[in-house]
Amino acid sequence: MTQQTGKVAIVTGASRGIGAAIAQRLASDGFTVVINYSSDAASAEKLARQIEGAGGRAIIHKADVSDAAAVRGMFDAAETAFGGVDVLVNNAGIMMLSRIGDADDVHFDRQIGVNLKGTFNTLREAAKRLRDGGRIVNLSTSVVGTKFETYGIYAATKAAVEMLTSILSKEMRGRGITVNAVAPGPTATDLFLNGKSPELVERIAKMNPMERLGTPEEIAAAVAFLVGQDGAWINGQTLRANGGMV
Repeated sequence: MTQQTGKVAIVTGASRGIGAAIAQRLASDGFTVVINYSSDAASAEKLARQIEGAGGRAIIHKADVSDAAAVRGMFDAAETAFGGVDVLVNNAGIMMLSRIGDADDVHFDRQIGVNLKGTFNTLREAAKRLRDGGRIVNLSTSVVGTKFETYGIYAATKAAVEMLTSILSKEMRGRGITVNAVAPGPTATDLFLNGKSPELVERIAKMNPMERLGTPEEIAAAVAFLVGQDGAWINGQTLRANGGMV
């Protein structure tokens, strides 16, 4: 039986992939988890049942993070259900790859809307509503360091998220709230693997000294460290969880 901490964590984009792994890990660490999703209700519900079946606590909540009113509603729902929010994990994001010269306005606006404005929307609510002693973790990307071609707009949104992370950590002075980011490298999720040949996957995997892809559970472990007691002295930092790629 999972020992409950009494703390509540919102994980955005948590219906599958890295977000689902984070939700499962935090639930196993005793957090009550709000599983945010934008479209895949079935996966979110399945994850909530898995967490509860393992002795944890979870609810699902549909919200498009690019919609400020929907984000406020998500915090309202968490406060109504559980009395408050202690942890925010900003995992929701989209990636639409193209050369900068070939990118259309839709590619730009959608990535800015979800990755940057969506993160801003949740950070703004968390800054006002997170309980003292809380934790915020934003998901960035190691492409901010590798600077791969075709990732320009996506990486730009995440570089901006890293700046928001650093500045918000200072603005939370006096409340015991830490604000950090985790920047995964290539990770073995369906989103990453779909559409890639085995040869391409192997080539990408060997780019780091560990010569393999990361796992969603390894990214979740980095997040769990930052939101747990052992990470209490880490603040305003970006942790590059990429096997040494950059």
